[in-house]
Amino acid sequence: MAIQQSARHSLESTNLADLLERILDKGIVIAGDIRINLVDVELLTIQIRLVICSVDKAKEMGMDWWVNNPAFSSKAQLTHQADSLSMMEERIAKLESSLKEARR
Repeated sequence: MAIQQSARHSLESTNLADLLERILDKGIVIAGDIRINLVDVELLTIQIRLVICSVDKAKEMGMDWWVNNPAFSSKAQLTHQADSLSMMEERIAKLESSLKEARR
């Protein structure tokens, strides 16, 4: 009986902030697969992998996709826009040169 009370007491004393701190510090991975088959023919497979951790822990594990993603980083947005602009300039230059050759 005393063991149950101490276990219950330790669970009750853990608040949400402590729980989140533990999860974010250590990290948690949730994985699952969804498969849709019809008459032994696999039509669709979806693999879901969810990692919940702090930003520092994610960087420590080598996950920093948001750094170069234009949707999440203003620095990446500027780089993306500059890359797009240079690609457009190259395409325009090619089109202009092909028009000049066609006129000859």
